[in-house]
Amino acid sequence: MLIFWILMFVVSIAILIKSADHFTESSEKIGLSLKISPFVIGIAIVSLGTSLPELATAVIAAFRGQTEIATANAVGSNIANILLVVGIASVAAGKMKVKRSLINLDLPLLAITTAILTFTLLDGEVNFIEGLILLLTYGVYFFYIIFSNKERDILEHRETEKEKLEKWQFTFPPTKASRHRLLKKLWSYKPKVELGVFITLGISAFFIYIGAKYTVESLIEIANSLNIETGVIAMSAVAIGTSLPELVVSVRAAIKRKYEIALGNVFGSNIFNSLVVVGIPAMIGDLVVDDKTLYIGVPFLVASTLLYIFSGISKKIYNWEGLMFLILYLLFMLKIFGIA
Repeated sequence: MLIFWILMFVVSIAILIKSADHFTESSEKIGLSLKISPFVIGIAIVSLGTSLPELATAVIAAFRGQTEIATANAVGSNIANILLVVGIASVAAGKMKVKRSLINLDLPLLAITTAILTFTLLDGEVNFIEGLILLLTYGVYFFYIIFSNKERDILEHRETEKEKLEKWQFTFPPTKASRHRLLKKLWSYKPKVELGVFITLGISAFFIYIGAKYTVESLIEIANSLNIETGVIAMSAVAIGTSLPELVVSVRAAIKRKYEIALGNVFGSNIFNSLVVVGIPAMIGDLVVDDKTLYIGVPFLVASTLLYIFSGISKKIYNWEGLMFLILYLLFMLKIFGIA
């Protein structure tokens, strides 16, 4: 019976991730057809898409009364995003450059949201008011990102020009008018949205529910069979499974030297997990923080976030740092299973 539930868990995670991928793709097409800004689509839809498995699992778990899964999954996913995803991406790329805009704008936001989540979890539960505060904080973050887009563009433009000068590439930047024409042309693109896109959106939403439902169910059965806390499996197996979208996106981007996508994906996902993946289930009912999450997961989350911030400030993340991240993740896994 244990083998059956393990297979069910693997299949459910696969369905959940694939459905989230189709849901995101369909949402992007609909957003573009409605002439929603590509930047807003990136922030609102893509970040939601990569974190949708965590959110769906947390919400289903909250309705099932297994509230410790929501907090354990969020903490475990954030740790996996930093130590596992960034670790593998750094090793694959050899070296990742960190843009000034990420250092000035995103690192402080990541530190603040991690601190808010940490203080929320310290008393061992997350109630309705705390969940509401987390969601309101995400609302502030969302609007800040939109209004800081101009500042981000300026920082990235300055950094690009500096790199060109350092490499003796004396190419003149495009004029403001030409950039405006290009953006106008891109924004005016209106793909034809057929009925099939809406059907795909509905079907993928249904399978997200099915995948999340059986992920939680199989998780509970596996935990009972092995006499392991559900929070431990949520922080390990579920966290790794639901972090696979971030892993695929970041590693592919790192290999192609699109470092801002590789790193920005982790920033956005961790902030979403901290504020929304914990916030929404807390609106359904009070969330419990189990001992392993509180005394092992939270300290590792704080430590890995600080390590990520210090690595980012140096403007480069080398492959040896990636290896260090992976070793720390292995230590984390050994700790939560009581081996180390």
